[in-house]
Amino acid sequence: MRKLSITVDSFPIAGTFTISRGSKTEAVVVVATISEGAVSGRGEGVPYAHYGESVESVLAQIESARAFIEKGGDRFALRDILAPGAARNALDCALIDLEAKATHRGVAHLLGLPPLEPVNTAFTISLDSVDAMAAAAKSASDRPTLKVKLGGDGGRDRLVAIRRAAPRSRIIVDANEGWTPEMFPEMMEACIELGVAMIEQPLPADADDYLDEAKRPVPVCADESAHTTADIKRLVGRYDAVNVKLDKTGGLTEALEMIAAAEEEGLIVMVGCMVSSSLAMAPAFVAAQRAQYADIDGPLLLARDRLPGLMFSGSIVHPPYPDLWG
Repeated sequence: MRKLSITVDSFPIAGTFTISRGSKTEAVVVVATISEGAVSGRGEGVPYAHYGESVESVLAQIESARAFIEKGGDRFALRDILAPGAARNALDCALIDLEAKATHRGVAHLLGLPPLEPVNTAFTISLDSVDAMAAAAKSASDRPTLKVKLGGDGGRDRLVAIRRAAPRSRIIVDANEGWTPEMFPEMMEACIELGVAMIEQPLPADADDYLDEAKRPVPVCADESAHTTADIKRLVGRYDAVNVKLDKTGGLTEALEMIAAAEEEGLIVMVGCMVSSSLAMAPAFVAAQRAQYADIDGPLLLARDRLPGLMFSGSIVHPPYPDLWG
């Protein structure tokens, strides 16, 4: 018989993580552990208030699937039991981890993927004053890719200062739905001028039809507008790229299908993350094997991570050890 256990963990963030919607100083995560005999698999999900989730709601969702899990339900049927989100992500990743360990196969072999290779991740510059963001960019200027959080006002000034501080880094701008259609042309011009590689979710997800007709010389990436494979078709023509996050897709199983669908439609693929520990980042790392952009720096933003955690060499992320996940 399988046994499901659920815990809540908290990790302090190094400083404050700020986006256009607000700030936080800790990452609160929910961990599902599925044990079968002497073998256990783990998965981590991040409750996200913007999507109507809380720690309590995610715990309740996982608990609602207890009988299904403990009676031997698999990760494919899990999608008929739970909606996409943090709860299903935790369970899906725990089931994959359990299967990999029970069958003594690495996760790449288990999922029919090539051997895992190191990945270069973007590093996030949190939204702050112009001077503070420039200082953060300067201290990270040796990193190949910086992901810059912007809000509604002062975006151009922040970008100018960041580009000056990190002249060689590739820059991704993430507005987290903070722009308006009126702001978009001006900010697009600034991004062209300053050599920005991609703009992520500039407009609110429920008001992004403006992008159907907007000129997009810098590729625009859907994040809050894209959750699962079912969303891919309607993104075509409106966006040039999609950010696949396991806490949105509801796990690695769906994420890999979403990536395949995006590739089929010619969309650029980014694999992203919530602020979370290496336990959440390990399955995201697997998905990032098939992405043009990886934004899996969650553990780098924490004051402390799990032990063992993923190994980072600067911005290079190495494959997870099996005692972490997979």
